[in-house]
Amino acid sequence: MVLSNSVQKENSENSIIKEEISLNLRLWLPLFYIIYYCSFLVPGIIFMLYIMLFYLPYFLEVRTFISLFTNLNSLIASLTIPFIIIICYLIHLFIIALITRWFWRFSEKKSPSKPGIIPRNIPSKTLNYYHFRSFIIKYPKNAFSRGIFPWLLKWMYNFVGTNKIGKSSVVEEQLAGDRFVEIGENTYIGTNPGISSHSVEGIFGNISFAKVKIGNNVTAAGFNCFAPGIDIGDNSRWLPMTGATKYNIMKGNNYYFGTPLRKIFKRKVMDYLQITEEDLKRAEELTEKLELKKQRKKKVRRFIKMTENLEDNKIDSSKVDYTIDFVTTSAISKIGYKFLALYIPILWISGYMAVAVFFDVSSYIPWYINMFLIPVWLFVLYFIFIFGVAIFTKAFLLIINMIHKPKEGVFRAEEGNQDYEFWRLRVELKKLVFWLMNNGPLPWVVMWGFRWMGIRVDFSSHMQDAWTDGDFIEFGRNVTVGQGAVVMSSMVVGKYLIIKKVVIGDYTVVGGLSNISPGTIMGKESVIGAFSSTIPDQILEPAWIYLGPQSARKLKPNKYAEQRRDVIYEKHVDDEIKYEVQQEVNIDEDKKKLLNNNSED
Repeated sequence: MVLSNSVQKENSENSIIKEEISLNLRLWLPLFYIIYYCSFLVPGIIFMLYIMLFYLPYFLEVRTFISLFTNLNSLIASLTIPFIIIICYLIHLFIIALITRWFWRFSEKKSPSKPGIIPRNIPSKTLNYYHFRSFIIKYPKNAFSRGIFPWLLKWMYNFVGTNKIGKSSVVEEQLAGDRFVEIGENTYIGTNPGISSHSVEGIFGNISFAKVKIGNNVTAAGFNCFAPGIDIGDNSRWLPMTGATKYNIMKGNNYYFGTPLRKIFKRKVMDYLQITEEDLKRAEELTEKLELKKQRKKKVRRFIKMTENLEDNKIDSSKVDYTIDFVTTSAISKIGYKFLALYIPILWISGYMAVAVFFDVSSYIPWYINMFLIPVWLFVLYFIFIFGVAIFTKAFLLIINMIHKPKEGVFRAEEGNQDYEFWRLRVELKKLVFWLMNNGPLPWVVMWGFRWMGIRVDFSSHMQDAWTDGDFIEFGRNVTVGQGAVVMSSMVVGKYLIIKKVVIGDYTVVGGLSNISPGTIMGKESVIGAFSSTIPDQILEPAWIYLGPQSARKLKPNKYAEQRRDVIYEKHVDDEIKYEVQQEVNIDEDKKKLLNNNSED
């Protein structure tokens, strides 16, 4: 399923194979539609039979209003329809999980998931099924996590077999974390964590693929980064904004903080949370005595209390090195409600188009055949709707840009400033299109939405649950933007709005949970690591790796395709010791001769 489009060889003594990876969507999309169609078919038939045989004659066709409450069948019809809808929805989710489980187990038999380094510059069976599993789990994850019962996501992972999550463990809304993750019992992972069993080290580099192991009674406060191969011992406590690099090992029974994380002592924890030693001791004793279910409730309450204490935490600003404090355009607290008025004609006309198509075409089809076409109708009408939204939004934007042409610069972020007001208007309009496409059954079409809204990007690039602004952004070929990353061509700093063009070169990688600031230029084959950030107008040199929060710093040349892949470095965080460990290279036997195992770093 992984094909090569072109082969690029370096002029060196040992030629390094650099082969572009192309995903075989022509085969994968029919498999996706099998899941989609079957998941709606059975509940659709049940719902249509209920409507036509029971709800229609006993409720919709009842002539008198009083009969709805005096006739037993009418009363049952009115009371049971919410339950029928919920039951059909749960059947829909179960079928998604069931069929995904079949496909997942089939792929595991063909090429089992196992820890190791997967070369990305050489097509192989392992790489093929790695990308297939990434594709096939996307729709189930979105269907469960963005549905009305998001807590069922934990059950789905365990049922399909992608992850193993223990009893009484809670994982809040997260990025990635969809496979090769093992979480113990009574563990709490706070909001917006990046849990990833894989990291991409350059388009022509490696995929580090290793299980993430999180022990029992672990708490992570929120916005944490869990890298491939980490092993977190029982009773570990992570403070907010804590990130572990690859293959970190923690013994447990300790507090951890920082990026990269390190063990910290109770005194620092008390200073950070503004609590006393008695409070900390009492919390620990409580953890030991309560039963598992009671533990979970108390931990959530204690976490909320600690969060409230943070608001009163007094920090000596003279001792803190602050960088620019900014918010992204997706997180502006003050929404322009007058701009949202434009949503009404856009949504109304687009919805009318979808409804008109349905009633015009379905009227020629008997209802018992339409019953089997429900999944098809839902799929077609949704895309008619979102493409209608995209077309009419584009029409409004053309008119708006004729009135006030978008431009780069630094502007006052205040009402009345034309550049600021029209920027807000463009943001609100484009956000509607991106949101609808991202939350649809095929979120990959958002790449078409980016192109339609004026971002220069092609379909060789991939954005995994990432956010990007809608103006002044230029992507090269084969760009990968990881989960939770933010690519900003505009940001608000205090009372000022900064708008500057962002250029992301060919074959570049933006790590998960990273921030690309306005004016950033990423050279060809450059990489910015996870949990990193650039500053405005920062230039990343071609073929270099950058890493670091606040202002990413040059780390080393991007030569992953030229390095050894059979060696990894485990770091034991508590003992502050690093070990060299032999690791398997996950590639077909007949292609191992293509590997370059130089030991240069």
